[in-house]
Amino acid sequence: MANGYIKTEIETLAEFDRVAARGSLSGYRIQSVNLLERTFALLSADTSAAVFLGCAMEPDASVKVRADGALVFPPVPDLPFNPYRGLLYTAEELFAGLAQGYEATPDAEAYAWFQETKADGDVYSSMLRAIHDDAVSDALDEHLAGARVVGVMGGHAMARGGDAYGGAAELGRTLARSGFTVATGGGPGAMEAANLGAYLAPAPDDALPEALKMLAGAPSFAPSVSDWARAAFAVRERWPAALGGDSVGIPTWFYGHEPPNAFAGHIAKYFANATREDGLLARSNAGVVFLPGAAGTVQEVFDNVTPNYYASRGEPRPMILVDRAHWTEHLPAWPLLQALARGRAMESRIALVDSVDEVPAVLAQMS
Repeated sequence: MANGYIKTEIETLAEFDRVAARGSLSGYRIQSVNLLERTFALLSADTSAAVFLGCAMEPDASVKVRADGALVFPPVPDLPFNPYRGLLYTAEELFAGLAQGYEATPDAEAYAWFQETKADGDVYSSMLRAIHDDAVSDALDEHLAGARVVGVMGGHAMARGGDAYGGAAELGRTLARSGFTVATGGGPGAMEAANLGAYLAPAPDDALPEALKMLAGAPSFAPSVSDWARAAFAVRERWPAALGGDSVGIPTWFYGHEPPNAFAGHIAKYFANATREDGLLARSNAGVVFLPGAAGTVQEVFDNVTPNYYASRGEPRPMILVDRAHWTEHLPAWPLLQALARGRAMESRIALVDSVDEVPAVLAQMS
């Protein structure tokens, strides 16, 4: 029992074995579990009203479960991704094969498939994308259940080695050490910096300056995603993931030229950018911090304003814009945000600060 409902999804072989041992899989949804070695269990258990999503199984097992009345959605061959996946991605999974170059990784292959199919009007391809994205949303909700999530938004162009990148990393570390789950758009720049800070939150204080120096040699994912990613994995090797802090990255193949960063402990990658954008902001239940960015970050500011303005998600959530000059002069979103908030419940939940150093105290005050 979790969040008031009985869990009926089986997403790992260990979970399958526990449930099958009781003699009944009736009513369960089994997601992307390799059952080729579980034929006896399938033949023995009651599988009526079960749903098997992308589960490999022997032909006789498949015949039996269908005869029981189960629905069987077979694995889809020749896809560079699993549309039925039950768990979020990891950086190791998306960057597998990086030694041969980024183009050989599952992340790059999924983007290439998306480029080939997104405009062909084929309902089969669009269906596969939709199934995948819904499965990712389900896994993300399960992962974040009960978490206090702070979203950190910012531009992909923020280069490693600069003061702004270092400040964003320190912010991510402080938020993680304060008990928040840091959620970002999962890409390079400010997003990577915040995930990096959260990743190094359990490490000694001197780990972050050392990591920043290691990354500065590959400041951007252009011109070489491979070099950029390898620098990140060198940091991960220096401070292994088993010792690292958790955070979430929520990137998209819609912006596939921007690779995901390797510091998010769990990655929810989508094909549909609109689903990804709305989901990222909706799950930031403890507030959102907006670092300097361009069009994408401005869009996120006002995507987040709308539910706060109408209170469609309940009590307005904190919004903190960082860098006064950026948000009042370069891209003057702050005056419009103030005008929208005036006289409404959200007025006390918006703030403009000069630097990331001020964010934790302001967030604590708002919360």
